[in-house]
Amino acid sequence: MSDCVEVEGKVVSVLPGTMFRVELQGGHQVLAHISGKLRKNFIKLTVGDRVKMEMTPQDIEKARIVYRLKNADVPHNAPIRSYGPRRK
Repeated sequence: MSDCVEVEGKVVSVLPGTMFRVELQGGHQVLAHISGKLRKNFIKLTVGDRVKMEMTPQDIEKARIVYRLKNADVPHNAPIRSYGPRRK
């Protein structure tokens, strides 16, 4: 897409169907979905993540999330995986 505008925002809420409510720096909130590359590579998004999005000038209420930015302040508590009892 040549007429896309790239913006950064913060994920405010996770909605069903891989949709997210993202707040832009000016306080404006948009409805965003994840791109195919993020879906293909199993990139997980949670509340508080900083993301880069593409928006079209025609519809400023919707966006596509194309990148999850590195977050030092957001703890990602990954579940501890258990592979059964440990042998001694």
